[in-house]
Amino acid sequence: MKLIYQNMLSFLLIIVTTISIIGYSEIGYARNQAYTQNYQRMESYANSLGNLAEADSQNGTALLSNNFLNQLEYVLRGDDAHLRIFNDKNEQIYPKTKARIQLSQEVFTTLKNGQEIRIQNNHNENSPISSTKDAYTGVLVPWMNGKNLVGIVWIGSRVKHVERPILMAKRNLLRALLITVAVGLLLSFIISYYSTKRIKRLSRATQKVASGNFNVQIEHKDSDEIDQLAENFNKMVQALKQSNEEVKAQEERRDQFMADAAHEMRTPLTTINGILEGLQYDAIPEDSKPKSIALMQRETKRLIRLVNENLDYEKIRNNQIMLVKTNFNATIILHDLKSQLKQNAAKANDELVVEAPDQLPIYADRDRFTQVMVNLVQNAIQFTHDGKIIISGKRIEHGTQLSVKDNGIGMSKNQTKYIFERFFKADPSRARMGTGESGLGLAIVSSLIKQHGGKIEVFSAPGKGSTFTVTFYDKGYEQFVAKN
Repeated sequence: MKLIYQNMLSFLLIIVTTISIIGYSEIGYARNQAYTQNYQRMESYANSLGNLAEADSQNGTALLSNNFLNQLEYVLRGDDAHLRIFNDKNEQIYPKTKARIQLSQEVFTTLKNGQEIRIQNNHNENSPISSTKDAYTGVLVPWMNGKNLVGIVWIGSRVKHVERPILMAKRNLLRALLITVAVGLLLSFIISYYSTKRIKRLSRATQKVASGNFNVQIEHKDSDEIDQLAENFNKMVQALKQSNEEVKAQEERRDQFMADAAHEMRTPLTTINGILEGLQYDAIPEDSKPKSIALMQRETKRLIRLVNENLDYEKIRNNQIMLVKTNFNATIILHDLKSQLKQNAAKANDELVVEAPDQLPIYADRDRFTQVMVNLVQNAIQFTHDGKIIISGKRIEHGTQLSVKDNGIGMSKNQTKYIFERFFKADPSRARMGTGESGLGLAIVSSLIKQHGGKIEVFSAPGKGSTFTVTFYDKGYEQFVAKN
C-alpha cells in the first residue's frame, strides 16, 4: 500500500475511533438522562395519586374510583403513560380483569417495606410487571399510611417513546460521522499528499545520487522531521561528493604511481639488461667494465628501494612492525643525519642546519625515528634548490617536538590535504633521483608517527617553502595509536 493511502487510513481510523468513543459516551449519557427523567416524571404522578389514595383511606372510601382512574389515564395518554393499581393484599384492582393478577411475593415484600422499584423494560424476563404488547418502562411505587401499605401503583410509558431522543441522537451521530469522514478524507488527503510529496522528492534525489549525480541538494525549511531528513540527506550527499572526489584523486594518483613505477623500473631494467648483453658478447671494453658494473649496482639498488618502500609501507599500515621504544638523545641522531645527507643537499646547493640543545630526550623507536627524520629531510632536499633546510628540536610538555623547515617550492592547500597519502607527489615534474620519488615517503612517516602515538603537521605556501612539525610524546602520554 502506498504511503499516502497508509496516512489517509491512519487519519480516518483516528477520526472514526474518536467519534465512536465520543458518540458511545454521548448516547449512554442521553439514555441515562431519558430514563432518569421518565422515572422522575412517573414517580411524580405516582406520588400525587398516592396522596389522593391516602386521603381516601383516611375517609374510609374505596381506593380511588374507576371513573376517576379512567379519566386520569385518558389525560395521561398525551404523555403515553399507562397505570396499574394493586391494593394492600397484592391484588390488581385497576384495570379490572377476570384473571387474578398479582405481583411476585418477593416484589410485593420489597414494596410493602416502602421501597420503590424502577423497571427499564417489562419485556425482560426478570421484570416485576408482566409483559405487554409494547415494551413499557416505568416505576412501581408503594402508597404508605405511616408504616401501613395502602396500595401500589405502576405507572409506565412505552420504551420507544422514552428512547425517541436516543434514536435522534444516534441519527445525529451517524450524520456527524459521515460528514466528519468526508471532511477527514479531504483533509487527510491534503496532508498526506503534502507529506508524501516531500518524501517523493527525497526518493527522486536518492535515485539521482545512486546514478552518480552528487550535485543534488534539497531545499528545506527546518520545520519538521522530514526537513531534518532533507538536511541530513544534503550533508550525506556533500560527504559522498567529497569522498567521490577523494577516490577519484586517489585513483589518479594510483594511476600516476603505476606509470611512474613502470617508468622507474623500466629504465634501470633496460640499463641492466643492456650491460648484461654487452658483457655477454664482450661488447664492453675492459676499462669500461668497472663503471658498467657500478651502474648496474646503482640501478639494482633503485629497484630494491622501490620494492622495499612498498613493502615497508604495507607492514606499517597494517601494524605488522614491532616498535622498541626507548629514551635516547635525539640531538645525536640529528647531527648524524646532517652528516649522512650533506652530499645530497650539496648537489642541490642546499644548506643543512641543526638547531637543537645538546640534550634532547625523546621516547621512541630509535631506528624508526631515524627513518622518519631521513624521509622528512630527503623530502625537503628534493623540493628545495639553492636554499636552506633547518632541522630543529625542542622539549614541550610531556613530549619532544621536531621540525624540518625549508624555503623550497612549497605547496598549495589542496596539496597539503593529500601530502600524507600514498602515491602522492607534490610536484612529480621536479622529482629527482632519491628517497621519496615513489610517493611513499611521507605516507610512511605519517603511519610511523601515528603508531608511536604522536602527531605530524605541515604548514606550507607556494613559493615560500614548507615546515613539517613532528611530536613524539613521553611514555604514558601517547595521543593516538594506529590500528589496522
